[in-house]
Amino acid sequence: MSDSRSDTDKRIALLIDADNAPAAKIDVILAEIARHGVANVRRAYGNWKSQHLSGWEKVLHEYAIRPIQQFAYSTGKNASDMAMVIDAMDLMYARNLDGFAIVSSDADFTPLVMRLRNDGYGVYGFGQEKTPAPFVKACSTFLYLEKLRALGESDSGGAVKPRTTGELQGDRELSQLLRNAVAAEADDDGWTHLGSVGTHVRNQGSFDARNYGYRNLSALIEATGLFEVRREGQAVEIREAPVPGPTRTRGRRSRPGS
Repeated sequence: MSDSRSDTDKRIALLIDADNAPAAKIDVILAEIARHGVANVRRAYGNWKSQHLSGWEKVLHEYAIRPIQQFAYSTGKNASDMAMVIDAMDLMYARNLDGFAIVSSDADFTPLVMRLRNDGYGVYGFGQEKTPAPFVKACSTFLYLEKLRALGESDSGGAVKPRTTGELQGDRELSQLLRNAVAAEADDDGWTHLGSVGTHVRNQGSFDARNYGYRNLSALIEATGLFEVRREGQAVEIREAPVPGPTRTRGRRSRPGS
């Protein structure tokens, strides 16, 4: 939902599928949510009698997260998923929030995300790189937890490497997304403001430059090598770089056999 509140005042519900999310990432998750608003609802769902959730149990009090107990009523069924969906719908109908943060790598939450977005709520998704594409693309923004660590340190203590220019150019979906965004907003000379490109790509799905190992869109665009970039003060403009034509050699062309 949107109103006159600034982004930092947005009220966000943080709902965690503890069975499908690593507890070690809670600090970076909350730091990211703080960029969008305040997580004044914090709940984690799971069977807290399971040893599998011992990692989460240790951080619940530290980060003021309310544990929601869900027993495994039958084998192979995740009761936590259903409880999370019911709570999300209750929160949505209460009309006291501006957005939702869903922490899970489970594609079963895709219909929930689509329903929340259809009702005008922003949905910030967090999951591991194994997260299925439908859930990723359904969110307003989706961040891979492994890439969030790239802004500081990886779990092993080393920096996570961003994708190379060759890898970025080889990603046809990314290249086409950026080219289409620049073309859609360009002036007669092909130049467009970076902010306009950012708005365009975010409207297309859950795009975030950090998923490619870059801090922001500007750094990612420069790394692709597909665009010209010019800066005037704080303003950044880009346009697609011209494709080099074939090299011609001067002089008389040799005849076959000569």
